[in-house]
Amino acid sequence: VITRPEMEIGRYHWMYKSSRPHRYHHVPALRGNISPLGIQGCFECCIKCLGGVPYASLVATILCFSGVALFCGCGHVALTGTVSILEQHFSTTASDHALLSEVIQLMQYVIYGIASFFFLYGIILLAEGFYTTSAVKELHGEFKTTACGRCISGMFVFLTYVLGVAWLGVFGFSAVPVFMFYNIWSTCEVIKSLQTNVTVPGDQICVDIRQYGIIPWNAVPGKACGPILENICNTNEFYMSYHLFIVACAGAGATVIALIHFLMILSSNWAYLKDASKMQAYQDIKAKEEQELQDIQSRSKEQLNSYT
Repeated sequence: VITRPEMEIGRYHWMYKSSRPHRYHHVPALRGNISPLGIQGCFECCIKCLGGVPYASLVATILCFSGVALFCGCGHVALTGTVSILEQHFSTTASDHALLSEVIQLMQYVIYGIASFFFLYGIILLAEGFYTTSAVKELHGEFKTTACGRCISGMFVFLTYVLGVAWLGVFGFSAVPVFMFYNIWSTCEVIKSLQTNVTVPGDQICVDIRQYGIIPWNAVPGKACGPILENICNTNEFYMSYHLFIVACAGAGATVIALIHFLMILSSNWAYLKDASKMQAYQDIKAKEEQELQDIQSRSKEQLNSYT
């Protein structure tokens, strides 16, 4: 005769399959570099680490570093060459270009600050890319995004936008000396082409630096004509400064492209973090419900044990 307690125990086992005795199944042999304990091999670890690298942020960082290095390095040397050309050929009196020399020296100090700032800022943005990639792909187990992390990502979006607009102005400003040197170089080419034409003397073709506003109108001599101008174009200072200003302008353009690239990456990462936070809240609610269900099952099991 089956008693009532035995009937209750049988019904409990039928309702909760997890209370049945454990059945062991055959585990197939593992292949590859994964050990039976579940420890991944070197190849799998390398693939997992490579999957967590923010390649877009890495490319943008390299482009930003390259552009800033070209702009700062070439711009610094080109400004020094420009002062040398002015002192030797266009403004022999030191008081005439004293203000320009101070401005150029100040710009060189600003270049030092720009190089230092963007070196640090590029590393921070790259680290933020690693943080966001790890948060989205969950490469570190129970890694969770926080409201502070999302606010920091939003702050980087705003700051990168402001820097991008500022570098557009820097890019336009760096094109001004390229335009000036190009005008001087093209005038020298015209003088060379007119050497065989006796009807048009080259001495009448001049370049007046005072019209650009970089030196005052009372500067002496202020302009160069004919063979003197041609000799200026053949100097190493002019040749080097002209090409360095071109490279500096290209570096400023590369920095603008890098900041636009960073802006797109940061906006995308911020959207990913926002979605990840919603998913995190859903998982927390789901885990809480599962815990409550387990508590109910455990209390039911305790009551059944005490009844039997």
